[in-house]
Amino acid sequence: MATKLPATDVVVIGLGWTGSIVAESMTAAGLNVVAIERGPWRDTATDFPPSYSPDELRYAVRLDLFVRTAQTTLTFRNNPRQTALPVREWGAFLLPNGVGGAGVHWNAETWRFLPSDFVLKTQLTQRYGAKFLPPDMTIQDYGVTYDELEPYYDKFEYLCGTSGTAGNLRGQKQPFGNPFEGPRSRPYPTPAQKQPYGPVLWAEAAKEMGYSPFPQPSGNLSQGYTNPLGVTLGPCTFCGFCERFGCGNYSKASPQITILPVLMRRANFEARTECEVTKINLDNTGKRATGVTYTDSQGREWEQPAEIVFLCAFQMFNVQLLLLSGIGQPYDVNTGEGVIGRNFSYQVTSSAQAFFDNKIFNTFIASGSIGMCIDEFNGDNFDHAPYGFVGGGYIGMVQTNARPIETTPVPPGTPKWGAAWKKAVRDNYLSTILPATHGSCYSYRDCYLDLDPTYKDRFGRPLMRLTFDFHENELKMSQFLTDRLAEIVQKMGPRQIVKLPRTGHCSIVPYQTTHTCGGAIMGIDPKTSALNRYLQSWDVHNLFVTGATNFPQNAGYNPTDTVAALTYWMLDAVHKQYLKNPGPLVHA
Repeated sequence: MATKLPATDVVVIGLGWTGSIVAESMTAAGLNVVAIERGPWRDTATDFPPSYSPDELRYAVRLDLFVRTAQTTLTFRNNPRQTALPVREWGAFLLPNGVGGAGVHWNAETWRFLPSDFVLKTQLTQRYGAKFLPPDMTIQDYGVTYDELEPYYDKFEYLCGTSGTAGNLRGQKQPFGNPFEGPRSRPYPTPAQKQPYGPVLWAEAAKEMGYSPFPQPSGNLSQGYTNPLGVTLGPCTFCGFCERFGCGNYSKASPQITILPVLMRRANFEARTECEVTKINLDNTGKRATGVTYTDSQGREWEQPAEIVFLCAFQMFNVQLLLLSGIGQPYDVNTGEGVIGRNFSYQVTSSAQAFFDNKIFNTFIASGSIGMCIDEFNGDNFDHAPYGFVGGGYIGMVQTNARPIETTPVPPGTPKWGAAWKKAVRDNYLSTILPATHGSCYSYRDCYLDLDPTYKDRFGRPLMRLTFDFHENELKMSQFLTDRLAEIVQKMGPRQIVKLPRTGHCSIVPYQTTHTCGGAIMGIDPKTSALNRYLQSWDVHNLFVTGATNFPQNAGYNPTDTVAALTYWMLDAVHKQYLKNPGPLVHA
């Protein structure tokens, strides 16, 4: 039996990026907020000091910052005809654990989606006709436009101090920036990072081919910066320990560095760590949330009543909790009906490894989001009609790391071990680059999330079951992007290029990205979306759900900037409309 606690105004489930943004906003408005986080407390000074935070074995190999599969896991299969089996070791993606969430270990690539990404179904249907799209593709519009989100993109970027070069200021194209981006209301808060040798050479080659290279927008700062909350960030030191690592230099934007120092001082905020929410509680009508039930680290069960519930956990855990709480109609792959679990999407990345004889790149001089990119083949920036696929991605020479345990570049044909392998690693370590493509992943009827009928977690609840595979459209796109990437790399004069497009079935083993999306998507129709355009549940009006969970499909960019912009957009509606008159913000 759960022990009932005194009620609070707001309960926030998960204290990562969106949970921190929500808690700061609601406490600033004078509301009492309780945040419940499954993982441990994490603080920059004590958890990530530069004396030991760049520990590749601890963080990159042993995955110290991530959920242990003994805590919870999921089951995976490629299609509904297969039997899903539990994931015993994280591979393709890494699920965050602890205060700061994925904002602790991200690379800080801070991309805005293209304006066309938000109206994707309309854009592609009008340009190519409905028959051009695969019949089982389930993409749809977001229900919100780029122009509506632009002020909230701006707000997050100025919170983070994002470093970059604007390509479109108030509709005017700017030199050295991305000419394809949507219009910005003002420049980036800090200049773009200085570029290493490899990205500079790659950009010169791209420019010679007629492309418009630009520096990748970065949450690894180029200089010191004080954000609107009064928190100061430092400049990046190019250590190359970003992805999978916390930043002890205060130079990678994260909740610990940008928001939590302010939030934790507020008397109307409380964080409860190492506590897992097991259910969102509903009243007897099933139309209103009354709070949450959670279990603490000692196994004690508690009920936290609240007037408003914000579900801000990682994408998959958001979906699982909605299903376990009986909120919304579960998706049925056989009928195509239902909304919870629908439209799971991922990311489609590829690369082209290049070996040189006469150049030293020193790729260990790196940061999480340094590099030069082109956007000519992203989204619908080019005519897809001749190629038989839709979607795209950015292409770039992005120099994130060359950490010694996992970075051992050798040409094809090299022995797998022994003296010859060691010599090949020595000869190629400094003179090899791995530029990449970062492609979209559109949604399909047979890609979804549901509760596993067999396997349970430590609380006896069904595990989340992931059914996903790459489709022909995305594999064609990956081959196309990889070919364009290799053409640019070839102009740099390598000895050998090895093209590595995405092929075959999706494997849960090799790492790709942690950009899992969908499952409780936003939209304008409650028959095909779980949330309205303000991220409010169609079924439970005082429940709001944040994260990449909201995406009807994934674009050719990293998701965090858009996740945060949508959160700020939601909060604006909560403050201006919901708090004054609680109820549905959109009527079906």
